[in-house]
Amino acid sequence: MCDVDGLFCSFFSLSLSILTALTFSWIFNEYPSFVKQDSRRFVSQETGNLYIAKVEPSDVGNYTCVVTNTVTKTQVQGPPTPLILRTDGVMGEYEPKIEVQFPEVVQVAKGSTVRLECFALGNPVPSISWRRVDEVPFARKVDVRKTSGVMEIPYFQQEDAGTYECVAENSKGRNTVQGKLSFYASPQLIEKPQDVQKAIDDALVWECKATGKPKPSYRWMKNGENLEPIEERVQVINGALSITRLALNDIGMYQCVAGNKYGEVYSNAELRVTAVAPDFSQNQLKSNTLVKEGGDVLIDCKPKMSPRGSISWRKGNDGIRENSRYCYSHPITHI
Repeated sequence: MCDVDGLFCSFFSLSLSILTALTFSWIFNEYPSFVKQDSRRFVSQETGNLYIAKVEPSDVGNYTCVVTNTVTKTQVQGPPTPLILRTDGVMGEYEPKIEVQFPEVVQVAKGSTVRLECFALGNPVPSISWRRVDEVPFARKVDVRKTSGVMEIPYFQQEDAGTYECVAENSKGRNTVQGKLSFYASPQLIEKPQDVQKAIDDALVWECKATGKPKPSYRWMKNGENLEPIEERVQVINGALSITRLALNDIGMYQCVAGNKYGEVYSNAELRVTAVAPDFSQNQLKSNTLVKEGGDVLIDCKPKMSPRGSISWRKGNDGIRENSRYCYSHPITHI
């Protein structure tokens, strides 16, 4: 569509929804003469439209839209569109009219490059400037490129979030448009569970922590299925999985899942639970212990075993009962 009134002309790009990663350019008359963008001419990379403010006789000619797929390096050209000056007079001066503007809210991922477009028609040709509405200076002035009609912020960080304003001005007036850049970050794990071997009846605590915005939520899986903490001994609190009184049926491959609406991340860990019958082979009692008459004696009994077992003592064939002279403590589990 072309509306030639001596002041501006906008051409609409080809509709090529089957392509991705598109860039747009326009040929003026014949290849390789491409339209150069400046304060009067702007090519939107969002829509492909070409805008010309304050058309001059030198702009008269044929314009052809070229769509390039940056992935496949293929190009498609549209049919030529002629620009012809009207002969019924020239429009007078008027204030800026912003034709290209960005959305009111733009969700921007951490570390990505945000590109905002803003272009105005008017006579005289409007100038374009950018500012933050909250009066906060650009967080990284060197990296924020403000060119005619485009503002780019590379490697977007949380401090770059805020409301930005495009200002179009000429001698006849001023026009503005605003949009909010909202920061988000998909989850990233900062603490992961590790493979572990535990004795039966022991307790397990696995920490799982992630960063992200919005704050991630957590769930756990066991052997590929969601872990439902239906038993009191199994709990998930702030991403941490705790299991008390480990049993052999707790053995398996566990997976922590941290997610928000922008994605999920996973971390795997294996739990092994061991059970061992009492074994004195590595911690045998001393064959002889010398003690002074009237003195005290301590005889260690440290069998390898899991789960925790009971221990009793004998003197010869007679069992020893605990009393004021004989006492023994129940050991912790040894494996």
